[in-house]
Amino acid sequence: MIQAHAATDTGPVRPVNEDAFLIDPEFGLYAVADGIGGHNAGEVASRLALDALAAFVRRSATDTDLSWPYGVLADLSYGANRLRTGIHLANRRVFRAAESQDDYTGMGTTMVAVLIDGGFRAALANVGDSRIYLWRAGEVTRLTVDDSWVEALRAQGLSGDELLRHPMRHVLTNVVGARDKVDVHVRQLELQPGARLLLCFDGVIYRLQ
Repeated sequence: MIQAHAATDTGPVRPVNEDAFLIDPEFGLYAVADGIGGHNAGEVASRLALDALAAFVRRSATDTDLSWPYGVLADLSYGANRLRTGIHLANRRVFRAAESQDDYTGMGTTMVAVLIDGGFRAALANVGDSRIYLWRAGEVTRLTVDDSWVEALRAQGLSGDELLRHPMRHVLTNVVGARDKVDVHVRQLELQPGARLLLCFDGVIYRLQ
């Protein structure tokens, strides 16, 4: 049996909560999105993205006569392709909304999502710096890599505490809705009984660190 719980809080910095979450046990879909702080309508972006993702996942669960505008990757399961396509469609939804109204210009959102398809087989996807962690047998494993300036430098071999203190440490390199195309990172995982997944925003991440 799968149990899911969610919570979000506005916090002491911003007057508006730009976070949103989705729990849909009927379709095995769980996701969180964090609207881009400092941009217009981050709370709108996060909600639009989750709604678009949920709509495609629900539709593709029963209707096999679907178009796949972003292709199908042969090395991914049907569930993982559904999740990947759903996030691409979410990106299109947010990007078009941002173009249609001046107040929404520049809005975007991070996103992490899990689609559990058939028992304990899970597809995981992420965009931005929201993360997924796995708790299993007393160990915690980070399952995602941030789309951030810091992670880009680390990939080039740079390291050190100065990266964590650099003024550009919060700069994101990839988010949902900021441009017409988005990079969606997808992986697949067999969940063992007793495993726990944490899908979290950056506010939780900084407290963990």
